Amino acid sequence: MATDASPQYRPVSPPPEFHPEISLSQAPTHDGLHFWQFMIAGSIAGSVEHMAMFPVDTLKTRMQALGASCSVQPVGGVRQALGSILKLEGPSGLYRGIAAMGLGAGPAHAVYFSVYELSKQLLSRGDPNNSMAHAASGVVATVTSDAVFTPMDMVKQRLQLKNSPYKGVADCVQRVLMEEGIGAFYASYRTTVIMNAPFTAVHFATYEAAKRGLMEVSPDTANDERLVVHAGAGAVAGALAAAVTTPLDVVKTQLQCQGVCGCDRFSSSSIGNVFETIVKKDGYPGLMRGWIPRMLFHAPAAAICWSTYEASKAFFQQIDSS
Repeated sequence: MATDASPQYRPVSPPPEFHPEISLSQAPTHDGLHFWQFMIAGSIAGSVEHMAMFPVDTLKTRMQALGASCSVQPVGGVRQALGSILKLEGPSGLYRGIAAMGLGAGPAHAVYFSVYELSKQLLSRGDPNNSMAHAASGVVATVTSDAVFTPMDMVKQRLQLKNSPYKGVADCVQRVLMEEGIGAFYASYRTTVIMNAPFTAVHFATYEAAKRGLMEVSPDTANDERLVVHAGAGAVAGALAAAVTTPLDVVKTQLQCQGVCGCDRFSSSSIGNVFETIVKKDGYPGLMRGWIPRMLFHAPAAAICWSTYEASKAFFQQIDSS
């Protein structure tokens, strides 16, 4: 009986990793969102946070600046500082420099939150309770975003000073470039990073831990109270991180405002040099100047920021799922 000697071809199934249809529009997601959605959510959160709390930030800057003509003497504390500004300059004095904040906060926070989410995804390795991964992700995010925010933060603080010689953002940028060079915009970058690295590590680790703790208190209603949970955890994280890093924030303000309105000018941007000058003039309590408005800023600011950010994420998740 004759047999068919021709080769027999059988369909071969593709390997598991083979994808017959590849779409360039398929971008990696985390928490069900795309990279650009984290950027938009972060930008909205940062802008809302800083705009809402800007008057308190002005009080902090005035109290931290050294120099007879540029600072509000903190003898009477926050109440006296606020009264002095309202009496001499009116309510508008609390909002000088807000345009610079608007130009810097949005882009910087877009970078901040998107880098944080990507870093958290890479470092946590599937463990949502990994506090070390949250802290490390926060540090990576802040180092990156500070490079974006520092120039506008310097402009903002110079405009916030009493008797500021600048007419506005454009005038400040132009005069600083002509008189001091582009390096002046980054004079405090090293100090800012050294300050914000521990600030962000404490902030993010505390936020994630507080959020878990608050959700465990009432797990049955956690989804219904998401806004309260994020706001509460953010407030605790912001207050603690602000208190721990106030001395470095004082140094940052000194470097960004040096030589303006009679504020001290430093021979170098060395943190040690600025520390020594502050201690010599005001003693060690001088390193804590403005700590009350700093905490009053960061506790509600963090609550606003995190609740806005999480609400924006939930909005995008709802759109994507529909």
